[in-house]
Amino acid sequence: MSPDVLKDLAPGGKLRAAINLGNSVLAQTGDDGKPKGITPDLARELGKKLNVPVELVPYNAAGKVFEAVKTGAWDIAFVAIEPVRAAEIEFSPPYVIIEGNYMVHKDSPLKTVADVDKAGIRIAVGVGSAYDLYLTRTIKNATIVRASVGGGKAMIDMFLKDKLDVAAGVKQPLVAYAATNPDMRVMEEHFMEIKQAMGTPKGRLAGATYLKTFIEEMKASGFVAEAIKRSNQSAAVAPAAK
Repeated sequence: MSPDVLKDLAPGGKLRAAINLGNSVLAQTGDDGKPKGITPDLARELGKKLNVPVELVPYNAAGKVFEAVKTGAWDIAFVAIEPVRAAEIEFSPPYVIIEGNYMVHKDSPLKTVADVDKAGIRIAVGVGSAYDLYLTRTIKNATIVRASVGGGKAMIDMFLKDKLDVAAGVKQPLVAYAATNPDMRVMEEHFMEIKQAMGTPKGRLAGATYLKTFIEEMKASGFVAEAIKRSNQSAAVAPAAK
């Protein structure tokens, strides 16, 4: 193991891994109160390869993870690749790809993604999420309303409380919510693909290079697919990087 890699990824002698509990596809809270899922599994596997202990640092939203990079609170993180974040984070290739979808009231006149970007339509998002950043770049006419705390649950709570038109989020949690709330429906067409990756703070180039190799190995070996299955989640394993 290169000393430069260890210096980048475990500068304090341990690997501090930021875990976003706001995305239930990637991480959940176990019965013991500790994070479980694909991202904790990847963090622990990386710790084994580096031969260092792992400290899981939980956050309730991806935006909170991104804010914390400026304070040096973590050494690796699991967040979606986004241009705004790339200014502060060195990203690996994606390990899974999930979809961003819209949820609306069952009787809403909005039927397709193209229907949403119109004046007067209000879209609920989680502040700093991948879909917030994407929609901020691409929405021209509708209004984006941001839930300032928490992850997807806080966004849905705001969507309901403020009687907004659309809830934008990760497909799986929206589908799960709509399944138990028949007055809601999720549009089948997705508005974006969310490429989930590992990252390390900007400038840690040796560590970033190692993460790229690590992620490709984890995909090729079947580790990523098995971790998704083990956590009872559904997501597409990202193809090998070119």
